[in-house]
Amino acid sequence: MRTTEHCFCVAGFRLHIHVPEVWKMERMLPSFLPFRDKGAEGDVDLLDCEAFSVSASHPVEMSGTLLEETCNDMGYIRLFAQADRYEVSLSREPGGRLHFMQANRDFSQIRIFLCEEDNEAGRMLSSLLRIAYSQAILYHQAVAIHASAVYRDGKAYLFMGKSGTGKSTHSTLWMKHIRGTELLNDDNPTIRIMNDKAYACGTPWSGKTPCYKPLTFPIGGMVRLNQASENRFIRQEGAEAFVALYPGCSAICQDVELRNRLYDTLAQVAEAVPVGRLDCMPDEEAAYLCWNELSKSN
Repeated sequence: MRTTEHCFCVAGFRLHIHVPEVWKMERMLPSFLPFRDKGAEGDVDLLDCEAFSVSASHPVEMSGTLLEETCNDMGYIRLFAQADRYEVSLSREPGGRLHFMQANRDFSQIRIFLCEEDNEAGRMLSSLLRIAYSQAILYHQAVAIHASAVYRDGKAYLFMGKSGTGKSTHSTLWMKHIRGTELLNDDNPTIRIMNDKAYACGTPWSGKTPCYKPLTFPIGGMVRLNQASENRFIRQEGAEAFVALYPGCSAICQDVELRNRLYDTLAQVAEAVPVGRLDCMPDEEAAYLCWNELSKSN
């Protein structure tokens, strides 16, 4: 079958994706369209992907040691390890139609086998690319993090926390009450260290909020949110800042190389940007408190 190459650039990282010629990117990967590569100098060739169509009646055989079995916003995921590669299976739910990915150890070369009989095959393709991307960027002083990110006056602000703690709500409060605030990404921005400075970048993955902006801003602050009966901001320094940032970062922590690269990047981020903890209610006062405290730090 004839194939077509599509090139996208996310956070300065190029993704080369080869798909069957009959696949239409407007349908399969609509959130990627704003990230079509324009050939900017200094961009990094991150990964090369070959995608194939397979039938549900002839699934790809999985092999290796099962490292992880999780169910999250992407679906039901199983991760297997072999000596020279990783294998990933993904379905919308346990027992659902399966999609597969094979990747070398640094995720620079991947093969995706997509069950086109699934009417959400495009979303599955996007999710498998997200998994590969989040591991591959660890080799380039970058990390994918579960957060809601806004920007104002040329700086980005990231809000982290467990699911249901109000990350999106807090971003909305900033946009409503702090003039000039706009949404950068509502689920999975990229953090990247460049010239010893930390930057936040928009990505094609933004959860349930369609916000796909190929923009990059220096980070003005990162805050871990906790639901509380009153509003209180506590600045985090050193090890506390590292601990505040670590949850929600995407890395295969059983892989010593990937884990150490994540640690190194987070240590640099913790030194480079103001980090805080915000015990808060979902109100205007919480947004102003957070903004004022981060303004002092900047």
